[in-house]
Amino acid sequence: MLIYMIKELYFFALAIAQAGAFIHCHSSLNEYRELYQRERDNLLQNEETQRQDPYSLAVYSTWRLSYDKLDESARIFLQVCSCLHHEGISEEMFEKAALSQHNLEDLELQDDVTKLLKHLGKQNSGWSSWTFQKVIMRLDSHSLVEHDDQNHTYSVHPLVHHWSGTTMEGNRHDMQKLILTIIGLSFPLTHTDENIKYGRKLLKHTTSATTSVKPEDINPFVGLTIASIYSIHGRWKNAEAFEVMAMEKRKRVLGDGHPDTLTSMEKLAETYWCQRRLSEAEALYLVVVEKRKLVLGDDHPDTLESMGNLANTYWSQGRWNEAEALELVVLEKRKLVLGDDHQATLETMGNLAGTYLHQGRWNDAAALFLVVVEKRKLVLGDDHPDTLESMGNLASTYLYQGRWKEAEALQVVVMEKEKRLLGEDHPDTLISMGNLAYTYRDLGRLDDAEALELVVLEKVKQLLGEDHPHTLQIMGNLASTYREKGRLEDAEALEMLVLEQRKRLLGDEHPQTLRAMSNLAVTHWKQGRWNDAEVLQMATMEKMRRVLGDDHPRTLENMANLANTYRDRGRLKDAEALGMEVMEKMKQVLGDDHPDTLKNISSLVATYRDLGRLDDAEALEAKVEENRKRREGS
Repeated sequence: MLIYMIKELYFFALAIAQAGAFIHCHSSLNEYRELYQRERDNLLQNEETQRQDPYSLAVYSTWRLSYDKLDESARIFLQVCSCLHHEGISEEMFEKAALSQHNLEDLELQDDVTKLLKHLGKQNSGWSSWTFQKVIMRLDSHSLVEHDDQNHTYSVHPLVHHWSGTTMEGNRHDMQKLILTIIGLSFPLTHTDENIKYGRKLLKHTTSATTSVKPEDINPFVGLTIASIYSIHGRWKNAEAFEVMAMEKRKRVLGDGHPDTLTSMEKLAETYWCQRRLSEAEALYLVVVEKRKLVLGDDHPDTLESMGNLANTYWSQGRWNEAEALELVVLEKRKLVLGDDHQATLETMGNLAGTYLHQGRWNDAAALFLVVVEKRKLVLGDDHPDTLESMGNLASTYLYQGRWKEAEALQVVVMEKEKRLLGEDHPDTLISMGNLAYTYRDLGRLDDAEALELVVLEKVKQLLGEDHPHTLQIMGNLASTYREKGRLEDAEALEMLVLEQRKRLLGDEHPQTLRAMSNLAVTHWKQGRWNDAEVLQMATMEKMRRVLGDDHPRTLENMANLANTYRDRGRLKDAEALGMEVMEKMKQVLGDDHPDTLKNISSLVATYRDLGRLDDAEALEAKVEENRKRREGS
């Protein structure tokens, strides 16, 4: 208990001494702790608690003596710090805000920001670092601020931080609005590598400054930048609140078709998309596309950006043909308007490659992803988030192509770089970790796959919620790992949950729902529940043929699983016919030596043996071995 109380006082010697004096005269340690939690300010500023202490003044009174000796600028900076997190306070934030306050539409707010920043270093249209340093030196001379030489930031002791808020003569809510405005002004909307690194420093200050400030209290421009800070940390619910505010205010003041209003709508649509609220995202994007076509024209970069975002939404809804058609239009226009190597052009190429991937056109996807990766490395560098995203997508394509070792090597590189750049709990990092776990399973490293999937699943649940598509994807992957390890009941329980959630969120015929049905059917098959497996596989096959097409790899995979079920039920002729059909199509679509092709041929070998056609079985088995060796040799 004593150690806990010392920690509560942040190891501050004067506060600890005062607490000891009070406990000696008035109470026990437990009683003091309860009183401190309720009456911290009164305890630390009341001199009567000091009568048995060698210090003549209470803690707050001691600081007040120093505060009274400060000039106005130093006092204001201390009050500003009380609205921020007590650590990681940088001159950079105030300087960036001073140089970008012209972005504010509100002239009165501009004036208030200018008045405050002039105390800290703003000079006309520039910034004086010397003025800022003089303010810091005056505070440092009274031990009210500390400098972190390694990170070039400043910190205030937690108790000083809390006390400094009590010195504020004006309205604390108004001061927090002003500080939040400064934070927002300092952060640009474009997510470059440097901006993302800088934005990661701002989250704790943003959280501190919003304790009593509602989104509707904030200027729309600032609201969008605050939302952007939340977005790069994957905190989309927080971002949504500020984006809704910005959109509504701009609609009311500027009108539905104003470019700033459309920007707000598009930002909100993007946040809906990140939360996989796809119908809401689509509705907003459709409005933005039509209004931008009307105001700016079909070929304007902003119109093309909105069209690309709408295509992404179609893609996420499993409407891949519609996505492809729109992406091809956007790609050709961007090449014409911006050039082949422009980042917007490369973004569209990457999106089109992703569409090819989900259409089962894996070779087309790999070729396009490779172009994007190489061009992004050249223009942005190896460690840029966009480069890493493309590398991760290329690795996923290698995985689907059965190039597991290449996929693993690339995924490890991407994961480690994203951990360093974005943090271990960022959604992009977690997706990369989940993809690596998927590869581990295909490589037969089931314990490694399970361990990684369990870590990712817990973090994704906390960050995104239990119903988010990323969460469901990891749950489905973990279920497949359980199945491969023979933990069939655990696999079935997870797969049932994933299937129900996907039906509810996406509908009965979304490709992800169909994948969940197919996975559950495989588990039933392994449980020996062949009738249940067959019923589910038949239903899945019909829907996959209609939604994905007869030759899509996922359709063929499900057909191959149904052939296995026929064999185990003794329907050997049906198993042979379906196995032969799948084998020929897989050879055409995937190639002779793809792992899925080889796996299906091996199943057909087993069917021939059960039929007593041993010569046919041996000939086919020799062909499998030949293709496998060729694959391993390559």
